[in-house]
Amino acid sequence: MPDHLTPSREGMPLGQTKCGFVALVGAPNAGKSTLLNRMAGAKLSIVSPKAQTTRFRTLGIVMREQTQIIFVDLPGIFKPKRRLDRAMVNAAWSGSQDADLTLLLVDSRIGLTDEIKEIIAKLNEGKTKVWLVLNKTDLIPRDQLLPLTQEVTSLLEVEEVYMVSARTGDGVDEVLDALARRLPEGPYLYPEDDLTDLPDRLLAAEIVREQVFLQTHEEIPYHATVETESFKARKDGSVRIDVTIYVSRSGHKAILIGERGQRIREIGMRARKQLEGLLETQCHLFLNVKERAAWDKETARLRALGLADYA
Repeated sequence: MPDHLTPSREGMPLGQTKCGFVALVGAPNAGKSTLLNRMAGAKLSIVSPKAQTTRFRTLGIVMREQTQIIFVDLPGIFKPKRRLDRAMVNAAWSGSQDADLTLLLVDSRIGLTDEIKEIIAKLNEGKTKVWLVLNKTDLIPRDQLLPLTQEVTSLLEVEEVYMVSARTGDGVDEVLDALARRLPEGPYLYPEDDLTDLPDRLLAAEIVREQVFLQTHEEIPYHATVETESFKARKDGSVRIDVTIYVSRSGHKAILIGERGQRIREIGMRARKQLEGLLETQCHLFLNVKERAAWDKETARLRALGLADYA
């Protein structure tokens, strides 16, 4: 168990409950965040068609019978080029090593790529038990799944194999039921109605960053980061949220703002609607775009993402 987590129900007798950490590991765009959101039944991690959307560890807390399953959605594992990239990959491997069990998520349409082979080689060096989860199985013929399973299991010892579609939910309940049986006895680490440990201000930044991914193209999302500068409750029960989007180039700032501010207004409007649904209160969201060259090398920016210790 990671040392920064403290059980909230230490007095509960062992045997009555189960609790454990399950790491979601895979290449970028394998569908880890989609699967986490599907399992939790709520939007916990941002999703986009672009790779490398997740930048830091996100916990998703799922209750299944008498078991608290704590999913750790980690950044996709890829070959790092920048300091930010190295921190993301290091955080992913650290999260996997700390878990009770690792789910290796493989995009069944793409199959056993060199990227997946490198991940498998790294998993073979560790001691964590691994389950293979083939995702996006609704998009390929079923007769292609067995050969892919044999390819992966010839390189990596796995305890279980599951075939799912995170998009449709097919096969997901079977994985949750199996995890509930498999995880160790122990007290719950979080209240039973918690869905995540993500603070509201970080959630706000992530929802805005998701809209940056969805509404801009090419390299812009990868050269932008989002931070919540203030998150304040108002007397009427609503909240005021001030968010800054940092970009590394002046041209990116102009594109994000858009003609007469149209794009930044659209980003803000869509993010605000999502936040109001998640926070269940009225949100007053204010966005600011700032140019900051080489933000991805600054310790302060990495600290805001929770990645400073891994850089």
